[in-house]
Amino acid sequence: MRRNRRTPWSRQLVAENRLSVYDLIWPVFVIEGENKREPVPSLPGVERLSIDVLVSMTEDASSLGILAVMLFPCVDSELKAPDCAEALNPDNLVCRAVRAMKATCPGIGVICDVALDPFNSDGHDGLVRGGEILNDESLEILCAQAVVQGMAGCDAVAPSDMMDGRIGAIRDALDTANLQSVQIMSYAAKYASAFYGPFRDAVGSAGSLKGNKKTYQMDPANSDEAIREAALDIQEGADMLIVKPGLPYLDIVSRLKGAFALPTFTYHVSGEYAMLKAASQKGWLEYDTALIETLLAFKRAGADGIISYAALDAARLLAGRHKH
Repeated sequence: MRRNRRTPWSRQLVAENRLSVYDLIWPVFVIEGENKREPVPSLPGVERLSIDVLVSMTEDASSLGILAVMLFPCVDSELKAPDCAEALNPDNLVCRAVRAMKATCPGIGVICDVALDPFNSDGHDGLVRGGEILNDESLEILCAQAVVQGMAGCDAVAPSDMMDGRIGAIRDALDTANLQSVQIMSYAAKYASAFYGPFRDAVGSAGSLKGNKKTYQMDPANSDEAIREAALDIQEGADMLIVKPGLPYLDIVSRLKGAFALPTFTYHVSGEYAMLKAASQKGWLEYDTALIETLLAFKRAGADGIISYAALDAARLLAGRHKH
């Protein structure tokens, strides 16, 4: 067995999986203001960016070969409310960012998050009444949010709310609004995970979250349930599937890809990224090699692409490899 491993050329020739810059989606956080960059302490190397800086960074990402960005807003607290009305404002932070990005860098894919937590004073992905996260009432506002984002020019919406029936409802709403070309990248299997903490810091929802999200996000103990979730989303019109988190759920990636053969993506989430960064800062891991190994593991499990805060790091590393 070692003969094929003995030389670099042979190892590359027989490699079963390859990681490419075209596999990477870069999640970004946008804030109000001009020429602003706010570090996120729990996500070393990640910043919240004002729209002008984000546009410039998007051009940089595109020049590295990254094909798509996923947009998340950090909304001013005074704009958050129980009815999440700001999510439907066609001139909100997300919509302005989409228009600016597409005007400057039309070739890069812009994916918008569909969920209410950045706009909700309760910090939940759906509307809350009497401590209960409402399903059907939430669908109405999620559909309107998706339409507003589509009208702003996004290429795809990614419903991460985990309300039942949201994919079919959003597809109908987009089609009715003459937005048939907007893709739906569904968080088909999004788990109630402990690995989301730094993300909630970044979008400013951590402090406002009341309770937890276990009544709508999936139980980490379950995998058969992910098959049923994905089957429903596909039936309702999902174009692509997302599994979230990443590394602890490689079995789910593999099962969904094997069962449905639909484009399947995994989210290398904030807690996973933060662990790599923290361990490397302590000198316990070598960041570059551990990062590439992690991303390659997603490909090996069957992922068609990876959403990662380390997308720019990985793109630069991959470009460096190709120079030698």
